[in-house]
Amino acid sequence: MTKPTISTPPSLVRRFGLLHATALNMTNMIGIGPFITIPLLMSALGGPQAMLGWAIALIIVLCDGMVWSELGAALPGSGGSFGYLRHGYGAATVGRLMGFLFVWQFILSGPLEIASGYIGYSQYLGYIWKGITATQTILVITVTGLVNIALLYRRIKSIATITLTLWIGTILTVIVVIVTGAFHFDPRLAFDFPPGAFNFSIGFLLGLGAASRIGVYDYLGYYDVCYIGDEVENPGRVIPRSILLSTVAVALIYVAINFSIIGVVPWRDFVPAASHPQSNFVVSIFMERIFGPRVATIFTAMILWTAFGSVFALLLGYSRVPYAAAKDGYFFRIFARLHPAHGFPYVSLVVLGVLSILAGMVSLGTVIDALVTMRILVQFIGQIGAVTLLRRRAPDLPRPYRMWLYPLPSLVALLGWIFIFATTPPLVMAFGLGALLLGALCFGVWSWKQQTWPFAEVA
Repeated sequence: MTKPTISTPPSLVRRFGLLHATALNMTNMIGIGPFITIPLLMSALGGPQAMLGWAIALIIVLCDGMVWSELGAALPGSGGSFGYLRHGYGAATVGRLMGFLFVWQFILSGPLEIASGYIGYSQYLGYIWKGITATQTILVITVTGLVNIALLYRRIKSIATITLTLWIGTILTVIVVIVTGAFHFDPRLAFDFPPGAFNFSIGFLLGLGAASRIGVYDYLGYYDVCYIGDEVENPGRVIPRSILLSTVAVALIYVAINFSIIGVVPWRDFVPAASHPQSNFVVSIFMERIFGPRVATIFTAMILWTAFGSVFALLLGYSRVPYAAAKDGYFFRIFARLHPAHGFPYVSLVVLGVLSILAGMVSLGTVIDALVTMRILVQFIGQIGAVTLLRRRAPDLPRPYRMWLYPLPSLVALLGWIFIFATTPPLVMAFGLGALLLGALCFGVWSWKQQTWPFAEVA
């Protein structure tokens, strides 16, 4: 007589090695970003000295990467920040608030990141669609956003193929820019600093903060492997190394792209960005000056493909975050709804998709400032607190990776985030603080109705 078999629930397969994890991070770090931020970066300080702000951003994300590495190695589950904040601050108490606020800001910052892709798409379309008006640009953003929602409003079976195609297209585009720039590089253009480029002043500090925010935007995604911790093999080793490798690799790529372009196209031709229409498609101008308008048009089409592919992947992944939190009881229940026929989180998809279209009506600089500001308040600074609290409250927690020179990297990252936030335009700062306050109020009302912490009845 055979013994009855006991079925065990399926678990995620740990199939992401170091190469796969590093590629995943880099795929999310390099999208439309390198093609749309160069004019904004150079405009922040009025010349190539703006690369100093970009270097500050690199120091911040390298130190912050150690925060992510320690948390990801010690708590290698899916969900990333959502899980780290809950465990660090107490899953049944303050961690519940921090988890809610993370998803709350994600519903705002996620669409802002997607919107930056829509804006970049419309800007580069302006190279092909000569004389595109502001009204037509808004129409392009709206249609692109609706098409994106429509493509994702179904069961996705070919996402791996789509992602791979996106990655190949992005890498080819980046390689073409770097190689072309290397063969036509003019150091007199690249290092043409204006008079008084490094004179210290309040204006210099504000410009340095603006350049640093743009740099941080370019690096966003260095931690993406942490969101799939359940699928990473040997996470204590792979997660920290993939974060470090992807950050360094992308830093080298961005340096090469930035200098390739300003070594061919004089920065004064697109700075300040607001008064130079060609700054909207500076990489197309770069290709046109070397190969002519026909090749530049083909290259622009490649950038458009990269831009749409990036917003497709972002909306797909980001729409799952509010769903997962709601399913576990840490966010509004309506976001846990699945499509009755195709089984995807349609409420979360539509909400984030519509908010992305609305955010696309704002200027690119404002979108980037608001996006980075929202992430700083809860996610980045919150996780620095989580690392510190876990060190004190759970000293015996297995930590395959321990932050080097702790707590110095945490302090450097914290000071960096405070500097970037403090140099943000007042209106954007008020938006970030106001959104956080509104989120806290919503959490209070929601917890009161659910009779959960801090309104749970004492037994």
